[in-house]
Amino acid sequence: MKRVKAILFVLLTISFVSFGQFKLPPLQFKYNALEPTIDSTTMYIHYNFHHTAYATNLNKALEKYPELYKKDILELIQNINELPADIQTAVRNNGGGYYNHNFFWTILAPAGTAPMSPKLEKILVENFGSIDAFKAEFEKAAVGRFGSGWAWLIKDSTGKLRVISTPNQDNSLMQKAEVKGKPVLAIDVWEHAYYLKYQNKRVVYVKAFWNVVNWTEVERLIAM
Repeated sequence: MKRVKAILFVLLTISFVSFGQFKLPPLQFKYNALEPTIDSTTMYIHYNFHHTAYATNLNKALEKYPELYKKDILELIQNINELPADIQTAVRNNGGGYYNHNFFWTILAPAGTAPMSPKLEKILVENFGSIDAFKAEFEKAAVGRFGSGWAWLIKDSTGKLRVISTPNQDNSLMQKAEVKGKPVLAIDVWEHAYYLKYQNKRVVYVKAFWNVVNWTEVERLIAM
């Protein structure tokens, strides 16, 4: 019975989202494709419940101002201060969650299917000194983020690659971002992203993350 109720909830929430501007993009891989790094149950719940909730709540926040449905997600999160005051927090939290997860799925790939190219390796070495130094800095940002949030590799306005972390569902595109830049890689360190498999061992999850990075997409984003 609990499973039936869960399935009905997913169908209802997804159907609600379909009436709004902001819909979940289809995953480019199966729920079990990232195992053993990310288990299929976590992937299913993360996508169908957590990501769906952000989309649903974002659409709901915009109901009072339907003209805002004409804007894309980047226009919304990059200009939160220009939105009506009563929805700014909702758009920051849910619009951020919607964008961040849309992005996150694109930089994941089954292990071994999108390896780092020599060209990308050279770019990372130029920016961080070595691949090991880059990974160590990224892992430190992810593990050191207190509470919930994200760690990012971003490309700043000068073209330099930088590692940062953000709280909650913030990102480097938002007006309130301490460090601004275009995301090219991210890891979700909210507990819902890893707790079923890793429990409180965030550091183990973060180190395992490298197995499922879509380096082809990372390289493409850096080149843009």
